[in-house]
Amino acid sequence: MNWYDSIAPRQIKKAALTFILLMGVVSLFSDMVHEGGRSIYGAYLGLAGASAATIGFVTGIGELIGYSFRLLTGYVADKSRSYWSLCIIGYVINMLSIPLIALISEDGWKYACALIILERVGKAIRQPSKNTLVSFAANQVGEGKTFAIQEFLDQIGAFTGPILLFVTMLFVKSNHLFTAYRIGFAILIIPAFFTLYFLLKAKRKFPRPEMFETTVDENKKMNFDKTFIIYIVAISLFAFGFIDFPIITMHVAKQSVIPENYLPLLYALAMLIDAFAALLWGWLYDRYGIKILMFSMFLSAFFAVFIFAFHSLSFIVVGVILWGIGMGAQESILKSTVASLVPKKNRSTGFGVFETSFGVWWFLGSWLLGYLYDVSINWMILVSVCIQLLAIPLIYMLPNKKG
Repeated sequence: MNWYDSIAPRQIKKAALTFILLMGVVSLFSDMVHEGGRSIYGAYLGLAGASAATIGFVTGIGELIGYSFRLLTGYVADKSRSYWSLCIIGYVINMLSIPLIALISEDGWKYACALIILERVGKAIRQPSKNTLVSFAANQVGEGKTFAIQEFLDQIGAFTGPILLFVTMLFVKSNHLFTAYRIGFAILIIPAFFTLYFLLKAKRKFPRPEMFETTVDENKKMNFDKTFIIYIVAISLFAFGFIDFPIITMHVAKQSVIPENYLPLLYALAMLIDAFAALLWGWLYDRYGIKILMFSMFLSAFFAVFIFAFHSLSFIVVGVILWGIGMGAQESILKSTVASLVPKKNRSTGFGVFETSFGVWWFLGSWLLGYLYDVSINWMILVSVCIQLLAIPLIYMLPNKKG
């Protein structure tokens, strides 16, 4: 007997919430891995001799491949309905790539870059399917709340991962910084194991989460109308202007504002703010609709001014907090809107279209902003702020869709 055959109608919402929380735990451990690694990417690659433009290109091309590939994997998921299979394959690649960086020699930073990109490919394979599985349960709980809970647990992992690396590097008995980084990458195999364990547990307990979504118009088709196009343009502008964190950690390391082994704490702060901001924005989205995104975009748009225009730790912390606020909105409101707009049978494709566009413009922005950092930090700040602010009037033009 399958789980959905034995469940009473009044217990469906409780079961949906259980599934959401279980997948949230998967996100928690997975983010410990890739966000833990992300917290030291910039300093690690910089130590190996990579320029800011190179770091921006590598992180940007990783996001480009990782996001654009989702258009294909989302389509495949919708056609095959093999949501769990794609999810598991993607997570295996996703979770093994980062710990393998520990095996790279000191002069093998190009191989490290390849593994960083491979990790993004793994996420591309699993993400549309994972978001779709969760969106089925969101039908019972609410899109805004569901993706806010996911993002909250996700970012608790993103907070814990850098803390784990900080503690590891703090107690490593080595005067060689590169060795400390390698040990830090190796320790991430532990949360990687728990990610796969809870993922398989979720599949065993809930083999068909699509049963949660009972009220579906199967004749409804995905519609690329004016509203959807405006939405895609708005989130693309936001992605273009949002500076990736490896550039931030590289800048802070160059300015010697804090010791390099404390850099994971800076990223941990951003992830903690992201977690609580996601809960707030998700709740506000269900209550007030997508227009709340204008406020989050305005608040976060100026993070580059605080981080790059001043050489004070207090200003940098303020900038990191604003960066976390923007990330929280990105991971809760933006996904919630896709779940609200796209019908069940096309939802993986919808997430693929959304995330491909987001990734392409994230790549172009990362590359340009990394280049501008080497040429003129002031120009980089100006472009980042202005491009993000341009997204706000486009959000204002959208109908106030609620979760």
